[in-house]
Amino acid sequence: MSLQRFHVGQRLSETAIFNKVIYLAGQIPEDATQDIVGQTTEVLGHVDRLLAEAGSDKSRILMCQIFLSDIKLIGGMNQAWDAWVAAGNAPPRATVQAALADPAWLIEVVVTAAQS
Repeated sequence: MSLQRFHVGQRLSETAIFNKVIYLAGQIPEDATQDIVGQTTEVLGHVDRLLAEAGSDKSRILMCQIFLSDIKLIGGMNQAWDAWVAAGNAPPRATVQAALADPAWLIEVVVTAAQS
């Protein structure tokens, strides 16, 4: 089995693939001035892009972990999530409150998916 890494930096890789399973690093917003709906929409766009690059898509997500800076933001996050998630393919998901590395970030999303 080969291990592939994409967008490898000194500290982390954005994506790793092993045994046809795709592991994404935590995805965070680049534009932290947006509200939770905007930040969530942007982050889910990053997930779409990275999964496509790895030969997959959101319908093949095996597990999603969502970290919110304040759990009270879950309503707005769910609004963006519900508009994005693949119909009939909502993955197992955990959503928790966490102190994120940058106080301006409202959300971080970690995804594991199957390759197509």
